Amino acid sequence: MKKISFAIAALLSLSATAQIRMPQPSPTQRVIQDFGLGQIEVIYSRPALKGRIPFKEKGDFVPQGSMWRTGANSATKLRFSDQVMMGGKLIDSGLYVLYTIPGKDYWEIIINKGITNSGLDGYKTSEDVHRFTVKPERNSTSVESFTIQIANVLAESCDLQLMWGKTLVSIPMSVNLRDRIRASVEKALSATPVNPASYSAAASFYYEWDKDLNKALSNISKATEANPKAFWLFLQQARIQKDLGDKAAAKASAEKCVELATAAKNDDYVRMAKDLLKGL
Repeated sequence: MKKISFAIAALLSLSATAQIRMPQPSPTQRVIQDFGLGQIEVIYSRPALKGRIPFKEKGDFVPQGSMWRTGANSATKLRFSDQVMMGGKLIDSGLYVLYTIPGKDYWEIIINKGITNSGLDGYKTSEDVHRFTVKPERNSTSVESFTIQIANVLAESCDLQLMWGKTLVSIPMSVNLRDRIRASVEKALSATPVNPASYSAAASFYYEWDKDLNKALSNISKATEANPKAFWLFLQQARIQKDLGDKAAAKASAEKCVELATAAKNDDYVRMAKDLLKGL
C-alpha cells in the first residue's frame, strides 16, 4: 500500500508541476497601426535591461557594430499591407524581417526577406531588400523594456521608433497618397452618371489635399445641389468660399447650414457655422 500511495503522490506532484505557468522573460508584442490606405504590423519580443547597458562600444550586451535581431527570441517581423517608402526606397507590401546594426553615430537598418529565420540564424545578405542608415537620438528617460512603436502618424508619414535604455532610433516611413487619390477622384468624376456622393469627396480632396479651391468649390456646389438638406455640405461650402475671399457667399452658405442644422437638431453644426459667421 505504501508503494502505491507513493506512486500516486508522485503522479499528483508531476501533474501539479505541469500546470505551473511562468511569465515570458521577453514577452511578445504585436503592434498594428492603420497608415495611409493600409496597415503596418510589427511582431517582436521585448527584453528588459535588468541593470545592463545596451549598444556600448565593445560591450557584451547588444554591442555596437554587431547585427541584432532587433528584439529577443525570433527575428522581429514587419508586415506592410500597402507599399511604403523607407530610407529612400519603395518597399512592396508583404512580410519582412527587421535587422539592425547599432552604432554610435548611425544605425544600419536592414529589411530582409528571411521570415523563417530564428534570430540571426539563416540570415543571408542576398535576401536583403534594403539597407540604409539613420541617426540615433538620446532619450531623456530610460526605457526598461525594449519598445517598438509607430509614432507621429499623419496621412502620408509616420515614424517607426525603437527605444531602449536612453537610445531612441526613429525610422521615417511615408506613402504617396495624393496621386493615387487624385486618380480615384478623376475616375469617379468621369463616370456616367456621376454618383452624387463623389462630388463631396472630390471637394474634400481638392480643398484639403490639392489646395485647388476653385475645383473644390465647383464640386461642393454640385454636392449641395444634389443634396439640398445636407447641412454639413453647406458648412464645407462656406469654408471654401471664405478661403476664396467671397465673404458674401460664405455668409449665405453658413446661414443655410444654421437653418438646416437647427431643423435637424444638430447643435454641433449650428455652433460651427455660427463660429464661421463670426470670423467673416
